[in-house]
Amino acid sequence: MAALAAVVLLVSGCGSGQGSSSAGDAPAVQSMDRQPVAPAATSIAGPQGNEAFTPADSKVKIQEPDRAIVYTGDMTIHAKDVTAAADRAKQIVTSAGGRLDREQSTSDGGESSSTIVFKIPPDRYPAVVEQLGRELGNRKSLNLGTEDVTQQIADVDSRVKSSKAALDQVRKFLARANTIAEVLKVEREISSREAELESLQARQRSLAAQTALGTLTLNIKRLVAPTPTPKPKPKPKPQPPNFFSGLEAGWHALTSTTRVALTVLGALLPWLIVVGVLWIAYIAVRRRAPWLQGPRTTRPSAPDGTGNAEEPDEVKAPGERETHGKADEPDGS
Repeated sequence: MAALAAVVLLVSGCGSGQGSSSAGDAPAVQSMDRQPVAPAATSIAGPQGNEAFTPADSKVKIQEPDRAIVYTGDMTIHAKDVTAAADRAKQIVTSAGGRLDREQSTSDGGESSSTIVFKIPPDRYPAVVEQLGRELGNRKSLNLGTEDVTQQIADVDSRVKSSKAALDQVRKFLARANTIAEVLKVEREISSREAELESLQARQRSLAAQTALGTLTLNIKRLVAPTPTPKPKPKPKPQPPNFFSGLEAGWHALTSTTRVALTVLGALLPWLIVVGVLWIAYIAVRRRAPWLQGPRTTRPSAPDGTGNAEEPDEVKAPGERETHGKADEPDGS
């Protein structure tokens, strides 16, 4: 068991070292291939020693490796008819071998817009972008970008090959396992290797998809005509005062005063109504309640019983009235 575990660990270390060395060597080889070979400065003497030729005389062509370029872009176009422009854009991209990735359209009253994402072949990308900007409407903005992923693709490809080789080596030890512990240990190593390989393969597929088709985001908006700025009206020249201007000023003053008076009356009218209602209620209650009317003066009845009597000039105290009566009585003697 110890020997098997040592062998598994040795294979794991060799697989990791192989992956790293392959990943490190692949870019170096490509960089050497990309460097142009300069003609040799030294000349080689001919058979007689008089004539010489250089390697530049031989027609040797060094082929540059294919570059993996990712194209991305964003374009904004103003068009009179957004729907027609979007349909025309789809026709242009489809005829060039591209496809529609996704589309989003909005319409809010008079404003309408459409956002379309296209996938375009790299060899037709510049021509399609130029045709879209020329035929759809007024091109307002254009942002294009490229990314060279040649080194990334080479690195991922190398790591995928190394990971597959290491996984095959680990799987061979599964048949040699004798105990359950050995089987479980080898299976854990296989699971780890498979997860790493799947991650690398997903990265590989992503890079392949990015380089196979470029991405262009097209924003189409409705073209809105600019609103003309109204010209300021010239001010009328002031005229000297006359009868009609005075009449007009008086009429404006009268209407303004009437308007203010009506406004004040409208503001006071609710208060006047409330005060009037309260006053009427007070009068009605005062007539029904005698204690709110105050003391009343009574007239004395006449001696002849007719009920007519002269109103006293003033009200006097009872003692004073009796004394005055006694004084006025005629002397019987």
